[in-house]
Amino acid sequence: MSFFGKIFSGKKGEPAPTPSEAIQKLRDIENMLTKKQDFLEKKIDLELDTARKNGTKNKRAAIQALKRKKRYEKQLQQIDGTLSTIEMQREALENANTNAEVLKTMKNAADALKVTHKDMNIDDVHDLMDDIAEQNDIANEISNAVSTAVGFGQDIDEEDLEKELEELEQEELDKELLGVQPETDELPEVPSTELPVKAKEKEKKKAVADEDDPDMKELMSWAN
Repeated sequence: MSFFGKIFSGKKGEPAPTPSEAIQKLRDIENMLTKKQDFLEKKIDLELDTARKNGTKNKRAAIQALKRKKRYEKQLQQIDGTLSTIEMQREALENANTNAEVLKTMKNAADALKVTHKDMNIDDVHDLMDDIAEQNDIANEISNAVSTAVGFGQDIDEEDLEKELEELEQEELDKELLGVQPETDELPEVPSTELPVKAKEKEKKKAVADEDDPDMKELMSWAN
């Protein structure tokens, strides 16, 4: 049995894991291998330090340390390859799971649409739309009939009204052009006192008349 078969197979007779469960197991393995990588990297650094310290003092210990470092590096390389494989398998499984959910949802929507259209007939739909259009036409005719005045103002000629209105407008325009003010019933009051200019002229005329009068001339000679 393969490595992945041992991981996911479980006991015989057990149901296969769901896609979510399989994805979670792959993530758990990724975390475990990542921790293993960190551990091996630290071991490699430690063996490299040991080899440096014993390079001149203890050659045998230095060589052993380098051998262990090589084994750790090989394990690290294998883990890198395993992680890449697991990551690709997890991504493929996630994509497949997403596609399965999408298809499941689309199927449910299609089934719901079938149920909705089950009791529908295209001919009945057309008949219904024709009935709606007919009722709309009737409603419009009723509205037009209700909004039309019946028996009110039917004996009035619209042309006569238009002609009368034009005459009134022309009359007002003529008044504005000629500056004619509208006639009023009340007349302005006549002033009760004479204007100063008129009074002076009257006195002047009286003095001239007195000078021409013979009697006035005789009285004036006596007075002098």
